[in-house]
Amino acid sequence: MRKILFLLLFSYTISVQAQWLRADSIFARMKSVADWQWRTLEKDGWKNPRKDWTSGAMYTGMMAFAGLNKTDVYYQKLIQVGEDNKWQIGRHRHFADDYCVGQLYSQLYSIYKRPEYITDFKSLADSVVILPHTESLEWKKNIQLREWAWCDALFMGPPALAYLSQATGDAKYLDKASELWWKSTAYLYDKKEHLFYRDSRYFDKREKNGAKVFWARGNGWVIAGLVRVLANMPQNHPDYKRFVKLYKDMSRRLAKLQQEDGTWHASLLDPESYPSKETSGTGFITYAIAWGVNNDLLPLTKYESTLNKAWAALSTSVHDDGKLGYVQAQGAAPDKVGYDDTDVYGVGAFLLAGTELFKLKISQGSQLRLKID
Repeated sequence: MRKILFLLLFSYTISVQAQWLRADSIFARMKSVADWQWRTLEKDGWKNPRKDWTSGAMYTGMMAFAGLNKTDVYYQKLIQVGEDNKWQIGRHRHFADDYCVGQLYSQLYSIYKRPEYITDFKSLADSVVILPHTESLEWKKNIQLREWAWCDALFMGPPALAYLSQATGDAKYLDKASELWWKSTAYLYDKKEHLFYRDSRYFDKREKNGAKVFWARGNGWVIAGLVRVLANMPQNHPDYKRFVKLYKDMSRRLAKLQQEDGTWHASLLDPESYPSKETSGTGFITYAIAWGVNNDLLPLTKYESTLNKAWAALSTSVHDDGKLGYVQAQGAAPDKVGYDDTDVYGVGAFLLAGTELFKLKISQGSQLRLKID
């Protein structure tokens, strides 16, 4: 009897997970999360400024999801954000966090061709291109206001410049993004671990188990930013192969660090000290790996199980009303997280991941099977 009950439970679990992996189920889950977020912003107001990096990260996912819809209702919501912002970036002009929103403006410009969408951001980008960027990236003297000295910046800054190149047809922004990407990588990337430190303060820090401190969301920022640069980089670009190699190395390493619950816990090398699942880092990593499969950079056969487990974990982190839980709070290092914790950047990550998985299912006729290792 006990064996029969186990088999029934096992079969039920597989059936439920298979449902989560259908294209229609993925879309419905994304819509639930996106609609909850917009309702909450409209009802409770914006926790952070509309030009803030947290909001900018949310817009990346909202833009991706908007492209799957038959109407422009989500695009119109994002255009309204731009209007409310007067199409301006944040206060600190050369602080990558404050021009993450440039990704939204550039993507909307590519669709609607309204010059005012990118006027302010382009002005900033023109100044970024001509600056020498010769300072050390050591975390002192507010270096983050001038250089990409922390790993999060690789999601905020490089894709913004890359999307501006796509929007304007001017390669100088992408070229500068590539140049500065490799400056940051030379400083923050651990070639042995194939992971990025958050910033120089973490070079010598260690987790409780003695491991180096590598933050899941921080590395999620990096690999998600990486594919957003690649999405706008011609294959004949001088740095294309370098980006692809880094992407494949990180993907391979991160897949091995996925936990049994399908997520990447807050600390990549000491998951036991942070036992809860965490959805923002998981969302960004899932997005990046799925993007690579969709763009023939990663083999589906190798990463199918990784993606299936990750989406199952993300899906079960959504409350009945559409609220996404298990989003680690704003910070710079691994921290505790719970079921009710949420923030807008987690929603952005969730929608990015869902969009790429939706495309994958459609390309597979929505018949991708769940494999149990």
